Amino acid sequence: MRNTKVLFLGLTLLFLPSALQSSDHADPVNLEVLESGITDLFAFPDGDQMVVVLDTRRALTTPPPYQLEPFEFAIYMDLHSKVTIDNPGEKGRYGGSIANPEGIKEDVTIKIRLKNDATLNSVKYEGLENTAAIKLFTGVRDDPFIFPRFFKRNTIAMVLSIPFSSFPNKNQKDWILWGTSTRIADNVQIDHVGRSNRSQQGRFDFLNTLHPSKHAAAIKAHIDTRMGIEKALMEYLPSLVNAYQPLFKLRPYDIFPDVMIYTNQYPIGFPNGRKLTDDVAALTCDQGDCALVEGAYIDSPQYPRATVNDKSFLTEFPYLTEPWPMSPPPAPPDVGLRGAMAALSNTTAFFKEATANCCKEVKMTVMAAIVVLIVILLILIGLFIAWKRCRYAVRQS
Repeated sequence: MRNTKVLFLGLTLLFLPSALQSSDHADPVNLEVLESGITDLFAFPDGDQMVVVLDTRRALTTPPPYQLEPFEFAIYMDLHSKVTIDNPGEKGRYGGSIANPEGIKEDVTIKIRLKNDATLNSVKYEGLENTAAIKLFTGVRDDPFIFPRFFKRNTIAMVLSIPFSSFPNKNQKDWILWGTSTRIADNVQIDHVGRSNRSQQGRFDFLNTLHPSKHAAAIKAHIDTRMGIEKALMEYLPSLVNAYQPLFKLRPYDIFPDVMIYTNQYPIGFPNGRKLTDDVAALTCDQGDCALVEGAYIDSPQYPRATVNDKSFLTEFPYLTEPWPMSPPPAPPDVGLRGAMAALSNTTAFFKEATANCCKEVKMTVMAAIVVLIVILLILIGLFIAWKRCRYAVRQS
């Protein structure tokens, strides 16, 4: 029975990363169409205007046409929920506290549809006044995310400059913002973005398709499950606990909806809104999530790591700078069966080394799990290579 439990746990952990759907550049990881994956949300003031930037399609280097017309992108704003700033922990992590998270509801809706060349197809405003005064830019621009992996890459940007006078309450001081992408054909939500570097975290894989009013309850419901996995690891595979905790363990302070708070109660700057120049990697690491800082050091050729964008931002609308030159998509690597087997051999050697200090039963269980995984991966790799070659041939035709 013990060996059976260990085998089940090992298989669960091996397949868990592939099941993640964890706004941001890294999520969801299983996108069928990259254009539907939101990468960033910014909100900052410029004089009497609120500037809101919603970006989609990570690591863009190719010219149009893109697959944009099947999707609708939306920016939502809650204008009624009370925001307080007397809780230092929530202010530091989220920009403030929301008195009633379950009561979050959109008072302003901006829905944008794009043509496949990234120009505007249509825009609909609800809850705003004098919409003719709103400026809107859509198109390909330099990716503004301050992170070396996405330097010299582009994104598809939607930039709005909204007069503060367009909000019904001329004395509005608090806004709660989030963005989504939705597949038009079946009205299925694909991605969600609120505060940066939030749903991107693996432990929040379940938030992308939920309305923010349901986030806190969903996080509470997942805490017990994640604690159960952690306890099982401590009993059967203690060497994996340190790997599991930073990726999937839900913390007590996580019970908070994934939204962006923008309040005039103190100066704007992440996590109160987000300016283009905010170093989100460092700012979120100060609050306990340091994966971006580590990744920046891994990817950055300079020391210390890059803390500013690779192109200077514009000082006026549309604020994001011109895109990098486009290039055709590279041909998929011809890995072949030999390359796949070599990769699997290296993976097996890695797990063998990682479990060197485990008991014999654990070693045998992990190796059995790897054998099962190898068989499945061989099938998947063959299908994936065939799919990539077919897709490349279609693009070249």
